[in-house]
Amino acid sequence: MRVTVLVGSQWGDEGKGKIVDILSEKYDIVARYQGGANAGHTVEIGNKKYILHLIPSGILRENVICVIGNGVVIDPEALLEEIKILEENNISVKGRLLISHNAHLIMPYHKLLDSIRESGDQKIGSTGRGIGPCYTDKYARKGVKIVDLLSKETLQEKIKINLEEKNNLLKKIYDKEGFSIDEMVQQYIKFDKQIDDCITDAAFFLNSAIDEGKSVLLEGAQGALLDVDFGTYPYVTSSNPTSGGASTGTGIPPTKINSVFGIVKAYTTRVGHGPFPTELNDETGNKLREEGAEYGATTGRPRRCGWFDSFLVKYSNLINGVEKVAITKLDVLSAFDEIKVCIGYELEGKRLKSFSTDLTRLYEVKPIYETMPGWSENIEECKSYYDLPQKTKDYLDFLSNQTEMQIEIISVGPKRRQTFFVND
Repeated sequence: MRVTVLVGSQWGDEGKGKIVDILSEKYDIVARYQGGANAGHTVEIGNKKYILHLIPSGILRENVICVIGNGVVIDPEALLEEIKILEENNISVKGRLLISHNAHLIMPYHKLLDSIRESGDQKIGSTGRGIGPCYTDKYARKGVKIVDLLSKETLQEKIKINLEEKNNLLKKIYDKEGFSIDEMVQQYIKFDKQIDDCITDAAFFLNSAIDEGKSVLLEGAQGALLDVDFGTYPYVTSSNPTSGGASTGTGIPPTKINSVFGIVKAYTTRVGHGPFPTELNDETGNKLREEGAEYGATTGRPRRCGWFDSFLVKYSNLINGVEKVAITKLDVLSAFDEIKVCIGYELEGKRLKSFSTDLTRLYEVKPIYETMPGWSENIEECKSYYDLPQKTKDYLDFLSNQTEMQIEIISVGPKRRQTFFVND
């Protein structure tokens, strides 16, 4: 039995899609446990680039079964579009994609409400995909689940109750046109027929597979610092990307999880609003963005960029129980003669002992930097750790010591062949 949770150890966009693709070669099943279509996982195979939003990138390995767990909120349009694109590229999902009957559905009113709220004064950097409002309904016990599609009467009643509230809100508060119950019911019944073969009791399937000796890789979306409980609230996502979310998002108990694998970028990025102590609002930050092509896979939004924050990553490793990590985009730093690493924060002249998610403090902290020499060599063709320049190895050793993490995988470019295991 081998069950591994893979988490993003920063603010997301660490390259999870690529690392899931690499690791999934060694697993029988890959399951997604939270988030929605606001997460974009990019994988390059040969000259082909795949951007997946809901389906685990393990689908690109023909012998892997992929599961969308109950903790994921599903946008029917996004899911069907993904399936279509995969099949057009001769990647079959038939018999290989399973969807939890307990997953919640994103409804059209979720997307509209998300866009309206994000256009107001209280912006948090939402993608407008309806993720937050869907989770709101889930926890308010008003959500529509996949299993509700089995009964037209149940579906109709749930949509009716929701639209009585949502249409009233849209018309009276936002002066927007409401939605038709009948049209929405027909839309989701049609969706049910298209995905009916994929629906299953995912918790039963996963636990049975584990008991039979199958290996499972659990994949989260976003990053640990966007966790609704442990992130920089309220500038967070609406679910738990941390390793603890893997159990609630799939039904696999913690006693069956063997290890937690983290992913960090060789520098730091963030999308949307919120504190970012090592952010560089200067030429260096712009250079990081351009060299790293730091634009969102889902929205195309430019990412905020800064130096590696070991203080933040050490906190992330603590709350996730990370044992080993993959480091991505190491090649981007080849463009810099000098590289800085944040080793701690200072506030009002005092050095902080631990990372704080309190916004008031986090906006005011001053990062403490250690400066290291760059290697100024192209490392994109390196095939192993031993091929890397000594200064690159020194940088990796420094990060490892500062964060108390063991680097297991190194990525020096977007393609599969540009990734290697340290001990290979």
